[in-house]
Amino acid sequence: MAAPIASVGPVAGRTAAAGAQDQGSYRPALSLLASLFFMWGFITVINNTLLPHLRSVFDLDYTQTTLIESVWFIAYFVASLPAAKLIARVGYQRALVIGLGIMAAGTFGMVLASREVSYAITLTALFVIASGITLLQVAANPYVAVVGPAESASARLNLVRAFNALGTTLAPLFGGYLILGRSTSGNAAAGTVLTPAERLADAQSVQLPYLIVAAVLIVLAVVIARFPLPAIGGEAPVKAGRVSGSLWRHRNLVFGVPAIFIYLIAEIGVSNLFISFVAQPEIGDLTHAQAARYLFLLWGGMMIGRFVGSYLMQSRPAEAVLAGAAIGACAVMLVAACATGQVAMWALIAVGLFHAIMFPTIFTLGIRGLGPLTEKGAGLLIMAIAGGSLVVVQGWAADRFGLQTSFLITASCELYVLFYAVWGCRAPRAA
Repeated sequence: MAAPIASVGPVAGRTAAAGAQDQGSYRPALSLLASLFFMWGFITVINNTLLPHLRSVFDLDYTQTTLIESVWFIAYFVASLPAAKLIARVGYQRALVIGLGIMAAGTFGMVLASREVSYAITLTALFVIASGITLLQVAANPYVAVVGPAESASARLNLVRAFNALGTTLAPLFGGYLILGRSTSGNAAAGTVLTPAERLADAQSVQLPYLIVAAVLIVLAVVIARFPLPAIGGEAPVKAGRVSGSLWRHRNLVFGVPAIFIYLIAEIGVSNLFISFVAQPEIGDLTHAQAARYLFLLWGGMMIGRFVGSYLMQSRPAEAVLAGAAIGACAVMLVAACATGQVAMWALIAVGLFHAIMFPTIFTLGIRGLGPLTEKGAGLLIMAIAGGSLVVVQGWAADRFGLQTSFLITASCELYVLFYAVWGCRAPRAA
């Protein structure tokens, strides 16, 4: 668990200095980081249009389909230690460039997988892409959280992550048009079985989208390599034994780690199974290509929700806004799990508005009041992103009990977030 300490230690070590400097000096760096948030959000959500496509190409059940996304999030845990060591060795800026290069290599792997029509190569390529994103995630979130005043950390991270949501909003349109819109499975009725020739043609339809993504990643890597970022990655990492005290005394962190872990199960479960859900005859009766356009609304709601949440947190406690979001999310998920037709479909779309603020708000509440322990706490919270790998549990439930019933798992996840907002995030009183 000590792996991420080195990755965030250089950032946290500059907190005091940051507060004394003109915040305008950080705006160029934050703007560039916003482009990274956008790009990894965009690539992550391409998976949501890719999954129903791969389900048809490889004739997968829901468990095998969600395993694809599980592999993606397992990378957050497996790649954490190498990422931390790399950032400590080469510095923040070079690590970002390397991370983008790793992502580009993974996208070329997806092109190879489409040529070979290989489920195994697809899993490997997606793992490589996610490993590159881990390099970006593990430092960018705590950097944004500590670069300004502590009291506005939640609002600031929600604002920057709104650009992440912009990427997730545009990705379904991109994937829906270039992947689902150009494939047989994307325009066929639900349950259609493809011929071998159609499967081959559909598999190869992902080549153009991933070549475009690879080109953008390479260009972005070149820009970052030449950009005069603040030298926050070149400082010595925090040494073991330098900080006294125990993380286990901080209730907001102890309950915050499982809060992020559990929230990721909810978010990824909704986004991964969205297209399959709304395409069902008793829900939306849509083709996969048509359903991707509604996925655009789900992620668009998350973008709007983050801007709104950032505004609300200027005058209201972050935990109060989080509690309201958890109640709203649980309510609409119960409707999605129990209703039918347009009501169930729009209820699932609406959850994006409530999910919007959850990750950045839980993160900033989790590190609140840690002081010199911030480095360790932030590292644990970043590693909790691996919770998204357990979406395979919802895939198993969908196979056994029905896709719609499986969303009761999501509703139960929202209840834990509510518990965290009401009680779990309270920092311990000073002695």
